[in-house]
Amino acid sequence: MQGAHRNSLRLLQWMMAASLALPIALFAIASAISYTSTNDIADREIERTLDVAHEHALKVFETIDRSLAELNEVVHGIPDEVIRSREPALHLRLKRLSDSLPQLKSAWVFDAQGRPLVNSIISPAPQMSFADRDYFNAHVDHNVGTFIGTPLTPRQPYQGARFFGVSRRRDSDDGSFIGVIQASVLPEYFESFYTRIGRDPGSFFAIGRTDGMVLAHFPRLDRDVRLDPGGPVGRKIAASPDHGLITIAWPSDGIERRIGYKRVAEYPIYVSAGLETSAIRARWYATIGQHLVFGVPATALLFLFLALAFRRTQHLQAEGARRRDAEEALKHSQRLEALGQLTGGVAHDFNNLLTVIRASVDLLNRPQLSEERRQRYINAIADSVARAAKLTSQLLAFARRQTLKPEVFDVGARVQSLHDMLATLLGPGVDIAMRLPAEPCLVNADAGQFETALFNMAVNARDAMQGRGKIVFTVQAATAVPDSLAHLVGSHGFVTVDVADTGVGIPAAQIGRIFEPFFTTKQVGRGTGLGLSQVFGFTKQSGGEVTVASEVGKGSTFTLYLPRVPAEILPRRQAPDTAPAVAGNGMSVLLVEDNIEVANFAADGLTELGYCVTLSDNADDALAELAGDADRFDVVFSDVVMPGKSGLDLAHEVRNRGIEVPIVLTTGYSQVVSQEGSGGFELLQKPYTIEQLSQFLHKAARLRQVGAAE
Repeated sequence: MQGAHRNSLRLLQWMMAASLALPIALFAIASAISYTSTNDIADREIERTLDVAHEHALKVFETIDRSLAELNEVVHGIPDEVIRSREPALHLRLKRLSDSLPQLKSAWVFDAQGRPLVNSIISPAPQMSFADRDYFNAHVDHNVGTFIGTPLTPRQPYQGARFFGVSRRRDSDDGSFIGVIQASVLPEYFESFYTRIGRDPGSFFAIGRTDGMVLAHFPRLDRDVRLDPGGPVGRKIAASPDHGLITIAWPSDGIERRIGYKRVAEYPIYVSAGLETSAIRARWYATIGQHLVFGVPATALLFLFLALAFRRTQHLQAEGARRRDAEEALKHSQRLEALGQLTGGVAHDFNNLLTVIRASVDLLNRPQLSEERRQRYINAIADSVARAAKLTSQLLAFARRQTLKPEVFDVGARVQSLHDMLATLLGPGVDIAMRLPAEPCLVNADAGQFETALFNMAVNARDAMQGRGKIVFTVQAATAVPDSLAHLVGSHGFVTVDVADTGVGIPAAQIGRIFEPFFTTKQVGRGTGLGLSQVFGFTKQSGGEVTVASEVGKGSTFTLYLPRVPAEILPRRQAPDTAPAVAGNGMSVLLVEDNIEVANFAADGLTELGYCVTLSDNADDALAELAGDADRFDVVFSDVVMPGKSGLDLAHEVRNRGIEVPIVLTTGYSQVVSQEGSGGFELLQKPYTIEQLSQFLHKAARLRQVGAAE
C-alpha cells in the first residue's frame, strides 16, 4: 500500500511537470508552424500587391509611349519653322494631352539644338536650351527608343514638382537627328497611388530604372536614391532579373524588408512592393499572443489543480486506514454512477474512440518492439476493443438507442445451432431441453443481439439454479400476446422464445427491477447487472416485448415476443467479418466525418487499399463537392451524427437533388436512426474495420452498376 501511495504521488509530480512541459512544447511547435504560415501569407500578399503595382506601371508607360508616338506622327515631316508657326494650335493640343493624363506634368517638342518648339505649359515656348537634360542627350548620337530619365528639378522660369522625362527621338526622312519629343512624368503620381494601396503597416513600394536610380518611393523620401548595381540589392536582382522575392535592409533607410520586384515588360524599369519584416513579425506576435491569452491561464489553472490534487492526495494518505473503507465505498458509488451515465449519448463518442483503437490495430507498426511483444500488445488492444464494444452494445440496447443490424432468420434453427455452445456455457450440472417447431418461425431482427439475449437469459437461469437443474428452451408461434403488443399484432403475429428454469425464483418485490441496468441480486463481482437490461433493450428495439413469470422456490420463465415475418422470405446471408479487404483500384470516395481522428483512420486505410479519398468534415462542404462534379465520386461514406446537418440529412438532400451517387452511412449511436431506421441507405455500425468498410463501399458501388445496366 505504501508503494502504491508513493507511486500516486510520483505520478502527480510527473503530471505537474508535464502540465508545464507539454504546453511549452506544443506552444513551441505551434509558434514555428505559425511563423512559417505568417511568412507564407505575407509573401502571397506581397506578390498580389506587386502584380497590382506592375499592372499600373505598365499601363502608365504604355499610355505615355502611345501619346509620344501620336505626337511624333503629328509633327513628323513638318519643318521646325512650320511647327513654330502652328505653335498656338499645337500648344493647345499638348495642353489637352497633359490635362487628360494625371501622370503628366507637361509635354514638349524640341529641335536639334534642344530649344523648345512647343510645350503644354506656356505659349509661346521660351527661347532657352534644354540640350543638357538627359532626356535630350540620350537621343543625339543614336536611336535608343523610349528613354526614361532620372528625377529632375524644373529650371527657371518653370516651377513645381520634380519630374522625370520619358522621351523619343525625332528623325528626318533620311534618319538624321532633328530633335526630341518628351513627356515630364510626376513621381508623386506613383507615390499617391502607392499611398492608396499600401494601407498595411510597414508597406513599401518603389519604381526605378535598371541602373539603380529610384524614380518614386513609398514611404516618400526627401532625397534622390540610386542603388549600387554591385551592392546587395543589385546582386540579388541580377541572380533573377525578371522577378523575385528578397529579404534585405533597404539602402535608402536601412530598414529590413521583405520585397518583391518585377520588370515592366520591355521598359528598363522595375517595380517593387514589400512589407517591413518587423510588421510581419508583429502579425506573428499577435497570433502567438492570442494563443498565450488562452494558453497561459489554462496551463496555470491546470498546474494549480494538479498542485492542489497533490497536496490533497498527501493529506488523504496521511489519514491512513481510518478512512480507507469510506473512500473505497465512495469510489464504488462514483463508478456505478459514472457507468449509469454511459447508457445514452456518450456511446457515440465512445464508439469513435473504439474505431480509432481498432484502426491502430490495423495500421500501426512499432519497429522498436520485438515481434512477440508487438503481437501481445496488438492482441490485448483488440480484446479490449471487443469487450468495450460489447458493453456499449448492451448499454445502448437497454436505452433502446442501439442501431441494430436486422436480418431474416429462423428462430428455431438459430436456437438449435446454439445447443452445443449453451451446453459448454452452462456446464454439466445443467440439463438442457429444446422444444422447437417443425415449421420455420422467421423474424427480422439482429441475430447477434438475439444470441446475446439468449445467452444472458441462460446464464441468469444457471446462476438462479446454482449450476444444477434444468433449462427448457421453447420456440413457437405466439397464441396470445401481452397487452402492450395488442395494437401491433398483424397478419403474421409474433414468435415466442421461452427460457424456463428450475431455480430459486424471483421475489415479487424484485420483479419490477430486474431489467434495470446494474441491478443484480448476485454477490459483488459475480455480475454486472447488464445482462437482462440488454434483453429488455433488444426486444423493445426489435418491436417486441419481454415478460417474466416467477414463483419463489419454483423457478422462472422469461418469454421473448418478436414480430414474425412471412415464411416465404428466405434468410439473407451476410459476409463474415473476417472477409478480406477489397482493393480500391482507383475508386473515388467522398468521406464525410467530423471527427478528425476517425476520418484520418478511414482515409489512411482506404488510401493504402488503392482508393482515392476526398475528406469533408461537414454536410454542407460535402454537398458543395457533389454540386461541383458529382460524377468524379463512386460512393459517399458519411457519419450520421455531425454538427449542423446530419448524415441522414445529407443523404436525403443528395437524393432530392437527383445526384445518383451511392451512399453508405455509419454511426456508433444515433437516436434518429435507432427510432426511424437508416432511410433505405446502407448502414455500417461503429466500430468498424477497414476490411468491413471496403466491403460495404464495393457493395454499394456494385448495386449502382447493376441499376445502371438495367
